[in-house]
Amino acid sequence: MSSTILHAPGITPIPLPDDPAGLSSDPGIASPGDEKNPFLVALGERVRSLRARRGMTRKAVATAADVSERHLANLEYGTGNASILVLLQVAGALQCSLAELIGDVTTSSPEWLLIRELLQDRDEATLRRAREAIGQLLGTGGSNGQIGGRAVARSPRVALVGLRGAGKSTLGQMLADDLGFPFVELSREIEKFAGCSISEIQALYGQNAYRRYERRALEEAIQIYPEAVIATPGGLVSDAATFNLLLAHCTTVWLQADAEDHMKRVQAQGDLRPMAASREAMEDLRRILAGRAAFYSKAEFHLDTSDLPLQPTFEALRTLVRQSLQMPE
Repeated sequence: MSSTILHAPGITPIPLPDDPAGLSSDPGIASPGDEKNPFLVALGERVRSLRARRGMTRKAVATAADVSERHLANLEYGTGNASILVLLQVAGALQCSLAELIGDVTTSSPEWLLIRELLQDRDEATLRRAREAIGQLLGTGGSNGQIGGRAVARSPRVALVGLRGAGKSTLGQMLADDLGFPFVELSREIEKFAGCSISEIQALYGQNAYRRYERRALEEAIQIYPEAVIATPGGLVSDAATFNLLLAHCTTVWLQADAEDHMKRVQAQGDLRPMAASREAMEDLRRILAGRAAFYSKAEFHLDTSDLPLQPTFEALRTLVRQSLQMPE
């Protein structure tokens, strides 16, 4: 289907590179000095943030949304005033609600408004306690070792989160062997569910189908293994429901590393996913890390693996996990 992006007020079309005569009236291409609409700029920032969080290239989102890559670029940079239908298509491609894309889901009911008022201007620590309390009330939230000021037992399922190249598979297997727990590589479980490789899942069925398989694989792992070490895919945190499930049923550890270390490790593995088809892989990696870091930080424990050899990193992880689970060292 064809899609149209209208130009925002005050933005004048200029000749396109492949149209030197200026015969094409392509909307949404702003000339230097034109003032951008603040709402469109904020909308573009949200689109870029959601895309980075999911590790999707602009081309992949444009293809999934059935809009041109140039129109999507205009939208991201605040120079394209998209129709509501185009926004619906982009939201579908990014697997988020239109309200989230536009910027406010908390106006959908009086209860949402009342809850928003209670939480407005609270700091991150208070919001986290509120989320955990709500999760306990609904039976879906993580305990983080404490509820209402009293200690609770942490789950003996240990989930490692972080970008590809953080060491989740290597350290996870070592930790599982040390603890005597099963090791679950969630990516392999996803492939078992789908009956094909992850790259084939995304090529044949798309990102949304992959996220469904990811959720099912995690649900089954939680059901089967009361004790386990789980290495999670880097993009799992981009699906709030799946990430909440992980936080609720696992002791979570974020294996941190800077972008340069991530890139070196990914290249050493011979796999450039999710930076494939990008000529600026490092910039893409930094953007993905920035988009996901706030979600990774919700893990109960953080361990920085940057510039650390394998064995000292493992010893630090082993000590951290054994202490948190109150296991002898």
